[in-house]
Amino acid sequence: MIRTKLGLGVAALAFALFFGSIGYAVASMNQPHMMNARNYLNSALGALNAATANKGGHRKNAINLVNRAINQVNMGMNYANRH
Repeated sequence: MIRTKLGLGVAALAFALFFGSIGYAVASMNQPHMMNARNYLNSALGALNAATANKGGHRKNAINLVNRAINQVNMGMNYANRH
């Protein structure tokens, strides 16, 4: 019985992930420039995180600003997908 419930839970999760990812992919295809911008921002964030912290606080500020920019891009894409 437990094994059956676990199997159903795993199947439901796989179903949700599969169809959720399809919806995400379709929404993303409609916004290639926003997706590119987010990819570049994530790349910049990775480079900033890899940099040494001896920048007088400017690296930390840049990381915060890039995180805010990523959030704004995500919110813009979500808004466009709803309207």
